[in-house]
Amino acid sequence: MVAYAFLLVMASATLPSPLYGLYRERDNLSAFTITLVYAIFAGGTIAALTVAPRFSVRLGRRGLMISATATMIVSAGLLAVWKDLPGLLIGRFLTGVAVGLAAATAITYLVELRLRADPDASVSRARIIGTSINVGGLGVGPLVAGALAQWVGAPLTVPYLLIVALGAIALLGLALTPETSTPSPTQPSDTAETSPRSSARLPVAAAAAALSAFAANGLFAGLSGLLLTSTLHHPAHALAGAILFLVFSAGVVSQLATNRLAAPRVLEFGTASILVGLVVLVVSVRLATPNLALFLLSGALIGAGAGAIYKGTTGIVLESVAPSDRLRTTSALLIALFLGLSVPVIGAGVALNVGASAPDAVFGFAILVAVGVAVAGWALLVRHPKNSTQTG
Repeated sequence: MVAYAFLLVMASATLPSPLYGLYRERDNLSAFTITLVYAIFAGGTIAALTVAPRFSVRLGRRGLMISATATMIVSAGLLAVWKDLPGLLIGRFLTGVAVGLAAATAITYLVELRLRADPDASVSRARIIGTSINVGGLGVGPLVAGALAQWVGAPLTVPYLLIVALGAIALLGLALTPETSTPSPTQPSDTAETSPRSSARLPVAAAAAALSAFAANGLFAGLSGLLLTSTLHHPAHALAGAILFLVFSAGVVSQLATNRLAAPRVLEFGTASILVGLVVLVVSVRLATPNLALFLLSGALIGAGAGAIYKGTTGIVLESVAPSDRLRTTSALLIALFLGLSVPVIGAGVALNVGASAPDAVFGFAILVAVGVAVAGWALLVRHPKNSTQTG
């Protein structure tokens, strides 16, 4: 049930992605306003990731997941009934909070549930499930929302009501799930999740690698709807959702396919895949006749690379810290991830608002992201030789 709730919360993160064209029409939104929506979501996510380790001590793993799921339900209900820009902004901020709380604790919770069931068991399967849901759930949301927008009425209401209904089931299931930590409501928050080894911090190279990898994902996901409509001339909502599903599901496939590879090998694959994908993306939208097939290929390559890099960095980070430091370090890694998803979208929105074309914005940010991916990947590989442990 933890995996189901986590999947649902992550799906809510990207649920509106194929719907922003409809929001533009309904509220007469500019590119800058859409950028503001992304920024507010990112702010909610990062704020929640920052405080999650402290709240975990007071609420426990289950309490934090229940809080995340309940916040998601409130945000979805708000987005379903408040049909105005303030409702969109507040709803997306609360969605970000829900995502941050869930992402911070879910993987650690799954690992601890596995160890609770069998103290001698390998935790790799639980870790793979958690990282796959973290990436794959981001693809499920737009797929469902795009299909509902294409073939069902009330596209700005029905997807959110579906989240509310499914979230209620998740809440019931979580209430019956065992707790794996010992909540301490009276423990000072500044002692949360610490240990004698807690002075270790998330390696800068790991944070940079996660940020750069998901900046590539964010660049593609944030501009894909606009590119489909204005450059590729394929405005269907279902197609927009399916393409984002392709990107994030490619990340899940790459995580599973590299299960037996050492973390540095996974990082090498991920870095190469993203760099090739960015080149193909730029070519696909700057041809005299933009090419949808190349555009799809670029999304798959970028998504596969980001998924692999996230898996590789997660494996390296979790194996390098004490168990009591996992939640704090995972939160720091996820802050880098969500910053990566958001920064290119915000930057591209500003560029579009001052008159840049979508293909030009893609070209400029692709260069910046490619440099970041290459440098961060190299730095992380230098620190972790090729005989490092496996990620799976």
